[in-house]
Amino acid sequence: MMEKLKMHTPDLSQDNIAKIRELFPGCVTEAKDETTGKIRLAVDFDQLRQELSDSIVEGPQERYRLDWPGKKEALLTANMPTANTLRPARNSSVDFETTQNLFVEGDNLEALKLLQKNYLGQVKLIYIDPPYNTGRDFLYEDDFSEGVDSFLRRSHHIDELKNRLTANTQANGRFHSDWLTMMYSRLKLAFNLLSNDGVIFISIDDNEIQNLRCICDEIFGASNFIANIIWHKMDSPKNSARHLSEDHDYILVYAKNSELWRPNLLPRSAKMVDRYKNPDDDPRGPWLLGDLAARNYYSKGLYSITTPTGKVIDGPPAGSYWRVSKEKFDELAADGRIWWGESGDNRPGVKKFLSEVKSGVVPQTYWSWKDVGSTRNAKQELSKLMDASSGDELFITPKPVRLIERMLTIATNTTENAIVLDFFAGSGSTAHAVLAKNAADGGSRRSISVQLPEPLTNGSTISELCCDRIRRAGKKILEGDCHPDWNRDVGFRVLKVDSSNMKDIYYRPDQLSQGDLLEAVDNVKPDRTPEDLLFQVLVDWGVDLTLPIRRETLQDKTVFFVDDNALVACFDTGVTEELVKELAKHEPLRVVFRDNGFVSDAVKINVEQIFRQLSPSTEVRSL
Repeated sequence: MMEKLKMHTPDLSQDNIAKIRELFPGCVTEAKDETTGKIRLAVDFDQLRQELSDSIVEGPQERYRLDWPGKKEALLTANMPTANTLRPARNSSVDFETTQNLFVEGDNLEALKLLQKNYLGQVKLIYIDPPYNTGRDFLYEDDFSEGVDSFLRRSHHIDELKNRLTANTQANGRFHSDWLTMMYSRLKLAFNLLSNDGVIFISIDDNEIQNLRCICDEIFGASNFIANIIWHKMDSPKNSARHLSEDHDYILVYAKNSELWRPNLLPRSAKMVDRYKNPDDDPRGPWLLGDLAARNYYSKGLYSITTPTGKVIDGPPAGSYWRVSKEKFDELAADGRIWWGESGDNRPGVKKFLSEVKSGVVPQTYWSWKDVGSTRNAKQELSKLMDASSGDELFITPKPVRLIERMLTIATNTTENAIVLDFFAGSGSTAHAVLAKNAADGGSRRSISVQLPEPLTNGSTISELCCDRIRRAGKKILEGDCHPDWNRDVGFRVLKVDSSNMKDIYYRPDQLSQGDLLEAVDNVKPDRTPEDLLFQVLVDWGVDLTLPIRRETLQDKTVFFVDDNALVACFDTGVTEELVKELAKHEPLRVVFRDNGFVSDAVKINVEQIFRQLSPSTEVRSL
């Protein structure tokens, strides 16, 4: 595209700041302009004075923290309520009635807020692959320009005010601030969803690893940091690299509570097992030779050893110590656990029997592409599954299914209905991995994926691509070999973030007309269905959004039974006392009606009394 003329003189202050940054990069930061309120590059004069001084310069009180323009707003927006809701999309779903998996289309900030009640403290594993902030990424632009009261009135207008994607170029004055603001509010909400023994894995690269570590320390607690995994993602060097070929990404791991969370062991590979041999036909089976010497000082680890051939070994190699005392060594030798080599006079080693070691291996912090896949593998995997032709636009940075399967192995078990959340779902690698892992080991893990409908050049959206990928992956998995105990759930229930189902009634008394009053009698928007209302009730009541839903016709009215009698709802008008009594006989835990749905005011008044007599434990509500 042809570059446009700027039509204004240069901003000399910003040019001068750029020159200062070349000399003293640590003295230039991002700050809010007091006149315009915009974020610009600014000089930290206290830091600059210190750089130019040979003594300590008086300045603001020092403390250890990460701060940036927008941090307070990020915390504010994380805590603000939303008037949005989730609307079901049956036509986009697979096995809507029976599946335990969710796909939420919409802004992940709003989605995380809407999921708070339903899944508070229930998510076992979160994996996200957020924008890396490379200068080419698109970030969610959350709007903080209006006041709190105004936001609370208008927070359902997300598409117009908050749900925007903007390119975060390095020329942007708030390059890091925008990214941190976006991540901070979302991670705050994600923290609430994690179970006490839950864990989060976050993919990132060199651009924001330090900042991400700092905000995770603040949100999850530095004591709950588990590891910084190195994923060797490139199966060949990038020869086009300007400096060095960047062959790795990071995966930050934080537990909700590091005292409670423990990783599962990884299965031993065939190559690992093959290392165990049995050259002396030991009846205890194959063994691996372990070194008897170690570098750590051990006061009882200096003594001479006589081999079976009579050769005397004065002690361990220089700078090392025997791992065990002389008494323990004699016990091991008597039990046939010392190996002297074929000749019988080698330096001794300890036999470690395969039958006695742990059933797996402790996860390490280096993951090779040979074990978990590379970026090339991930793209090939996606293209093949989607039957992509040359030139088709697919997701640019998918993650390998094997990479996420390793996280599932480490953080979840087959015996639990673990909820796995990915709120930057992208192409759907996480949901795909959950299906594949369940099919392989018979687990019943449940996936929740959240993705904004970002447009693609082919007229589709990333959320549609994601759903299509999950749909195809499930079909392919069912065609292969599956664990006999697997529940074969490859479906997903699609819910879309949308404005409230209820009409907006924010008028001043002097603005009300008789027509407004008549319209307000029916407080539900005309384009909303009874099922839309049902899901708003599920969100508001904090009920699991994948519970089975049964629709019945009773006395010519449509009645929803959620998980049999967990919730009963009727949103039709003309509800009679006879219908109310019939519903009460089911003794539901909760029941809800439309506020203007009763045939008369008398019936509306009597509803609670009827339930108090026939089903006293039922919670009665209206909307």
